[in-house]
Amino acid sequence: MQQTIQSINLISTDPGVRNGRPCIVGTSIEVAVVVTAKIVHGMEPDEIAADYDLSLAQVYAALAYYYDNKPAIDATIEDQRQLALRMKEARVGSRHPSLFG
Repeated sequence: MQQTIQSINLISTDPGVRNGRPCIVGTSIEVAVVVTAKIVHGMEPDEIAADYDLSLAQVYAALAYYYDNKPAIDATIEDQRQLALRMKEARVGSRHPSLFG
């Protein structure tokens, strides 16, 4: 009996989509977004699927991709967190002056 290895191809990288960061095929939703929803916000896969209009297979594929590529995705999440902090400190997008100086 010959073994056949099956692969679910629901994650892609494309330099023209999200600067080549891994996304769910057919969307611009990054793997990091799904991971953040699950790990940081404590959402269940069915909640993530509903909120982002994804199938459960897409959510689980993103999570599986994450666990197979954890260091790289963690680095992406940390880079995005640092950027958000810098933007907050610089008050990027704020229409109001700082109350503290």
